[in-house]
Amino acid sequence: MTDGFHLVIDALKHNDIDTIFGLVGIPITDLARLAQAEGMRFIGFRHEQHAGNAAAIAGYITQKPGICLTVSAPGFLNGLTALANATTNCFPMILISGSSEREIVDLQQGDYEEMDQLNAAKPYAKASYRINKAEDIGIGIARAIRAAVSGRPGGVYLDLPAQLLAQSLDAEHGKRSLVKVVDPVPRQIPAPDSIQRALDVLKGAKKPLILLGKGAAYAQADADIRAFVENSGIPYLPMSMAKGLLPDNHPQSASAARSYVLAEADVVVLIGARLNWLLSHGKGKTWGAVPKKFIQIDISPTEIDSNVAIEAPLIGDIGSCVAALLKGIADNGHAKPDAAWTGAIAERKDKNMSKMAQTLAASPSPMNFHSALRSIRDILKTRPDINVVNEGANTLDYARSIIDMYEPRKRFDSGTWGIMGIGMGYAIGAAVITGKPVVAIEGDSAFGFSGMELETICRYDLPVVTIIFNNNGVYKGTDPNLNPNVPNDVPVTSFVKGARYDKMIEAFGGIGYNVTTPEELTAALNEAIASGKPSLINAVIDPNAGTESGRLTNLNPQSAAGKK
Repeated sequence: MTDGFHLVIDALKHNDIDTIFGLVGIPITDLARLAQAEGMRFIGFRHEQHAGNAAAIAGYITQKPGICLTVSAPGFLNGLTALANATTNCFPMILISGSSEREIVDLQQGDYEEMDQLNAAKPYAKASYRINKAEDIGIGIARAIRAAVSGRPGGVYLDLPAQLLAQSLDAEHGKRSLVKVVDPVPRQIPAPDSIQRALDVLKGAKKPLILLGKGAAYAQADADIRAFVENSGIPYLPMSMAKGLLPDNHPQSASAARSYVLAEADVVVLIGARLNWLLSHGKGKTWGAVPKKFIQIDISPTEIDSNVAIEAPLIGDIGSCVAALLKGIADNGHAKPDAAWTGAIAERKDKNMSKMAQTLAASPSPMNFHSALRSIRDILKTRPDINVVNEGANTLDYARSIIDMYEPRKRFDSGTWGIMGIGMGYAIGAAVITGKPVVAIEGDSAFGFSGMELETICRYDLPVVTIIFNNNGVYKGTDPNLNPNVPNDVPVTSFVKGARYDKMIEAFGGIGYNVTTPEELTAALNEAIASGKPSLINAVIDPNAGTESGRLTNLNPQSAAGKK
C-alpha cells in the first residue's frame, strides 16, 4: 500500500522536481518530512511569502515550476502574494497548500483554518486545481506543471485537502497513476507571413531599436538573441532583468542613452518585453514626438495592442521567432542602421557616461548611493558569475544603471509589479538553485519586509552577502514629523536612527560588517564573498541621500499640503 503523502512526492520526483520551498505546519509537516526522507531538498522559511518568492525565482532560472508548500488559510494567504507576483511576472511556480475538508468548508462549520482556498486563488493564478482522490494525484500534479510552464508561464495553485494525504491506495495502482509530463513547453512557430511583415517594417526603419525584456532572458535563447542583435547592427536597450543577455559594456548597448533612444527611435522591436508602466505604456513624453512602429514578439496574442497599436505582431515562442528573424535578415541582406543614428547614440552615451563617471568618482562623507554602488560595481565586475538581487526605491533605481551585468539570468529585482519584499526570498532561491554566491543590494526599507529570512540563510549556510543601504528611513531619514498634535511623534518615513543591521545576522551565527566609507565597503564585500558564508554589510549612507519614490516621483504625487 501507499498513501497520498508518498504519491505527491513520487509525482514531483517523477517530473524531475527535487526542491521544495516552504514552511511546515498542519496538515503538511509530514509531507515535508517524507519529501526530505525520499531525497528531495526542503528549504524551510520563516514566512510563506518569501518561500513563494524563492520558488518563483527558481522557476525563472530553471524554466521548471518552483514549488512552494504551505499550511492552510493564513499560510496559504501569505503564499498567495508571491503566487500573484509570479503570475504577473510570468514566472512558473506552483503553490501547494493543505486545506480543510470540502464538506466542512462548504457548510462553513468552523473547521481549523477553514477557508475556500481554491476560489480565493483563482483571480491571482494562471490556473487553480484541487485534488480530492489519491488516484488523481499524478494527473493533478501533471496538470499543474503543464499549466505553470506552457504558453505564457505563471503561478498555479494546487489545493490538497488534509484527508487526501492520508488516503491509502494499492502501491502498484499508485505507481501506474503517476504521469510524466511530455513536452510541456512545445515550440510555437510564428507564421511565415508575420515574419515577412516584421522584416518589411525593419527594412523601412531609419532609427531602429531592440528592446529586451526579462522574457527574453527567461527564454534561454541567448545565442540567437545575441546573433540577431549583432548581425542586424541595431542598438538595443535591456530592461533590468534582461541585463547580461549581452554584456552591459557591449558596443550596441544603448542603456546610457535610454531617454534619447526611446524618444528618437522610429521602429522598436520588443523581445520578451511588455509596454507596461516600466515603459510608460508605450506613449507620452518618454517616447517623444517621433512616430513609432512596434514589432512585438509574444507567445500570447492577447498581449498585442494592449497599450498601443502593434504594426507587426509575431506570435510564438521567443526562440523560434528570433531564429526566424535571424534567418530572414541573413536571406534578405539586411542593411545595418544608418551611421548617423548609431553615431548620435554613441555621442549621447559618451556624454552621459562621462557625467556619471564624475558622479561616481566623488567620495562624499557620509557615503551616498553613488559612491557606495561604485564600490560594489567594481567588485562585481570581476565576478560575473555572482547572482545579484536588488530592491528598494533609490537603491533599486541607481543600481539598475550603475551595476553592470555580464551574464544572463544573474540579476533579479522587483520586476513588473515593482514590489518590495522579494529580496531574501530571491536570494535564497538563487543560491539554492544555482549553487553560486549571491549579493543582495537592499534599501533599508525593502530589507525590512523579509529580514527575518537571515536566519534561514544562516541555517542553510548559504553564500549570500546582504548589503543594506542604511539612510535611516524610507527614501531618506530626515523627513519631519507633520503631526501638530503629537510634536514628538515619529515621521511617517523614519526608522530608528543609527540602526545596526549587521548585529541581526550575528545573532544567527553569520558575519556582520558596519561600514561608513567606500573603502570600508570594498574591503568588507571582498572579505564576505571570499568567505562564502552568510554575511551582512550595514552600509551607512547620508540620511539626506534619496528622493521620493527613487527617481519615479510622478508615481507618488505630493498633495498641496505636502508641497507646503
